[in-house]
Amino acid sequence: MCGRFCLAVPLERLPAPLAEALPDGLAAHYAPRDLIRPGEPVLALRQEHGRLEGALLLWGLLPDWAKDPLAAPRPFNARSETVAEKASFRAAWRHRRCLLPADAFLEKGRRVERCDGAPFWLAGLWERWIGPDGSEVESCCVLTTAPNALVAPLHDRMPVIVPAGLEQAWLETKDGPGLRALEPLLQGWDPNGWRVQPKPTGVPLAACGGEQLPLFS
Repeated sequence: MCGRFCLAVPLERLPAPLAEALPDGLAAHYAPRDLIRPGEPVLALRQEHGRLEGALLLWGLLPDWAKDPLAAPRPFNARSETVAEKASFRAAWRHRRCLLPADAFLEKGRRVERCDGAPFWLAGLWERWIGPDGSEVESCCVLTTAPNALVAPLHDRMPVIVPAGLEQAWLETKDGPGLRALEPLLQGWDPNGWRVQPKPTGVPLAACGGEQLPLFS
């Protein structure tokens, strides 16, 4: 499971593909954030009409076929093993994959991060729900997989991580063979170069439910 993550790096340290695709309106109001939770807006990199773009998405996927956005389930994670089969995720898996930048994710009050402190990509899916009145809700979820040796003592699931350099391969629309070529990324990632740290400085252990922090000021 991935239910809390962090993006506390300054704007100039965002991964290059996102920094280059970030609209001016978002870049001008970007603020580092120590705690991001489901139901809150998250920064994402996606591909639309063949172009990479940065976007703000609500964390909690709202399928495009949902009749009532307030009553519909809003899963914030999707199991990678079944994502191609489940009605809530299969269309997004084929056509609307995204990447969420993070510099750590949290499990049981522990911070899982790269040893060099660099940001990384959480693999995600996104959807655009359009209401009868033309209103839109853009939302996303994080893909999860079986844990590696580093995360297993903390949880029986962990987020899928997409390595730097594979952004375009992950984001572009694919057919069946192309999707199967992505499956190795869903099997988990090598824990070498990663570490588990105590709870984040300045964020109480119970912050997995405390005051909301704004993503954009």
